Amino acid sequence: MNTEAAPPDITLWRKEERARLLAARQALSPEYRDRQTAAITAGLDRLIGAGLIVGCYWPIRAEPDLRPWMRERAARGLRLALPVAVAHAVPLKYREWRPGAAMAHGLWKIPYPADGAEVAPDVLLAPVVGFDAANYRLGYGGGFFDRTLAASQPRPRAIGVGYTCAAIPTIHPQPHDIPLDCIVTGAVSWQVPP
Repeated sequence: MNTEAAPPDITLWRKEERARLLAARQALSPEYRDRQTAAITAGLDRLIGAGLIVGCYWPIRAEPDLRPWMRERAARGLRLALPVAVAHAVPLKYREWRPGAAMAHGLWKIPYPADGAEVAPDVLLAPVVGFDAANYRLGYGGGFFDRTLAASQPRPRAIGVGYTCAAIPTIHPQPHDIPLDCIVTGAVSWQVPP
């Protein structure tokens, strides 16, 4: 259990920690990111079986690039979807994605399938800016992923995806934060709660 005292201003602390972690992530060498991503996708292969719809993400800001894995898994029959951010403070919608799909651009110009059918994923992959041992995720600060999990019925399995160096002692979780089911990193072992 983490005994680190919460800072007096959690919002400011998160903003500063997010900036620090993003700068560190963007400074990682492409070779390091590629090695970590290969280990991450091997972990995802162990966790995700056939017959599921998996909500993925389009990489931004030096996130692990799962697109080659997505293309390979789609070729083997896995159904994949990408998030659509329709407005601020609203849960994400997911549209089915296939390699070569026409793409549109949503908030922050992040691509999503222009014509894909809206689906309810069984598994959601969420890139992490930071994460802690209790599987709480520090994201970009918009709350999209937590709102999506809170609104989803049934709740999909939520898997965080990130580089090993994104581990921090605590994100100082707040009442609206929802822990992920597990975090997959580029480490040899990754944490899955019992």
